[in-house]
Amino acid sequence: MNKKASLKLIADNFISPVNFAQPKDGSGRLFIVDQTGLIIIITEKGNIISEPFLDITHKIVRLDKQYDERGLLGLCFHPDFKNNKRFFIYYSAKTRKESPTGYNCTNYVSEFTVGKNLNKADPDSERIIISIDKPQSNHNGGDIKFGPDGYLYIPVGDGGGANDSGFGHTKIIGNAQDITNFLGSILRIDIDTGSPYSIPKDNPLVNKEKACPEIWAWGLRNPWRINFDSKGKNELFTADVGQYLWEEVDIIKKGGNYGWNIMEGTHYFDPVNPYVSLSSNRDTGINNEKLTGPIIEYKNANTPGGGMGHAVIGGFMYRGNKIPELADNYIFGDWSSPKYRSSGILLCAKPSYKDKIWSFDKIDIDNMPDGNINEFLQSFGQDNENELFVLTSKKAGPSGKTGKVWKIIPS
Repeated sequence: MNKKASLKLIADNFISPVNFAQPKDGSGRLFIVDQTGLIIIITEKGNIISEPFLDITHKIVRLDKQYDERGLLGLCFHPDFKNNKRFFIYYSAKTRKESPTGYNCTNYVSEFTVGKNLNKADPDSERIIISIDKPQSNHNGGDIKFGPDGYLYIPVGDGGGANDSGFGHTKIIGNAQDITNFLGSILRIDIDTGSPYSIPKDNPLVNKEKACPEIWAWGLRNPWRINFDSKGKNELFTADVGQYLWEEVDIIKKGGNYGWNIMEGTHYFDPVNPYVSLSSNRDTGINNEKLTGPIIEYKNANTPGGGMGHAVIGGFMYRGNKIPELADNYIFGDWSSPKYRSSGILLCAKPSYKDKIWSFDKIDIDNMPDGNINEFLQSFGQDNENELFVLTSKKAGPSGKTGKVWKIIPS
């Protein structure tokens, strides 16, 4: 039986809201990341501050208004932001001088600080932490988060294109299986020591010859929204957007290889014949490490016979108090249902650690037609009270002013 909830409009008139953050500074402010290069503040009273907290539109690579996966994609505040005023962003810019010829863009993780005006970042304080060159425009990841260990986690897509093959992709094995580059991985770094960072000593590839010691886990296609459970075991969840046939959600663990492009979900993937899904005939990666399967999977709308949606959107374990019906469920969704254009879906899964694959239900939104969002689902957010938010847009690309921020409330 489907769960029920409602959506309450918090703010609108954004172009393409893709990320949400709230610092633990007692201000009650919500920070909304617009893909076009803006970070906008919603005050504790629900008012939008007209002047952006940060404007890096001039740094962002020129975006395709019809559809684009690049842009300003991530924001997180230092755990001690209240005192040190440090925060971090992830964004796509033009290629740099060091980029390989023919590459599409360079993704940066940068640090900024806030001055005396707490509602305004210092635009001249940027310190680049990591630069990641990408051959194609899609599959950027970018939802950076601090873990309970105080380290910064950085999800990175496989480089883009399709099949994790072709120009800019490691031959035969693909970027996601290649631990000598950052692509298709989740990185873990210490930004409180080193210049500009240091490698935690317990990272799984430390001292492994030729491997990137920043890598925490690999074998991912396009990790779109990562989040730590605020309670329990503080597990790290990520949705990994599938290609043509399967969408998946993973629990990320140290040294995990999540299968791409050997597997799509729990199914064997053949880059030469990507439209045919087979039962996996392999359970080890290129370096003979055991592959880790997803906790949730479902059919993409491109699957013969049809599936649930087009792209999985990662969410949060619900640890709030306002909606008992959703308590202790993993809340996630899909960008758009297969039947209707711009009609995102909310989903929930109850953890079942005895089963490899968790069952899940649709959340019927009782104040929306058909129980769907009726807009593209871009992302989720979580405030300091562990209540959840939904970021949407009626446009598939970064254009117009149809972006909205909603709060999930009881039915």
